[in-house]
Amino acid sequence: MQERTRRIWMTIIGVLICGFSVGMFNFSALGLDPFQVFVHGIFYIMPEGAPGFGTVYAVLNLLMLIVIFLADRKKIGLGTLINIFLLGYVADYSSKLFERLVPEPSWPVRFGVLLLGIVIMCFSAALYFTADMGVSTYDAVSLIISEKRKWKFQICRISSDLLCTLVGFCFGATVGIGTVVTAFFMGPLIAFFNRTVAEPIRYGKKPHVGKEEAD
Repeated sequence: MQERTRRIWMTIIGVLICGFSVGMFNFSALGLDPFQVFVHGIFYIMPEGAPGFGTVYAVLNLLMLIVIFLADRKKIGLGTLINIFLLGYVADYSSKLFERLVPEPSWPVRFGVLLLGIVIMCFSAALYFTADMGVSTYDAVSLIISEKRKWKFQICRISSDLLCTLVGFCFGATVGIGTVVTAFFMGPLIAFFNRTVAEPIRYGKKPHVGKEEAD
């Protein structure tokens, strides 16, 4: 399989799996990931009769897309478009699917789904980050700051996650253990999956055991 074909599949699969993992966060009811906390916070303050969550998610991303276009248009691509127009709806669908399959989940089940959702989200992000065919507008923020300022990606990601969590919480979004864990550990986990899984898939090589995580 040619590298470009691998990159396209990495982008499509990565973004769709990410949407599914957001549904797992919703189902667990133990705290959304930081950006979803932010989006849900905005959604909660919308007036009665406003569009659904999927539409609000798309509109917010389109607004952020304008900023990303001005800052670094190279971050915009196939992955960006899928994120904007599909991820919110996939998350909404998967949330309802889990609710139908397990109407009254116990706390251990919810916690297990949360942990699995965190791992899946970081894995999916690593796939479409490394594919380099456009990332979500939110992910682009940390990547652009990291590249422009020469700061570690992990630090930039943690900072943006904490800011989104604070804003969303102030607007009434649910913050829980899942939010805290993702805010502090998503950056390092994404870097880990980049090195051990995503890069070997893209370049068709075995992971370099001693390779340092990308800044």
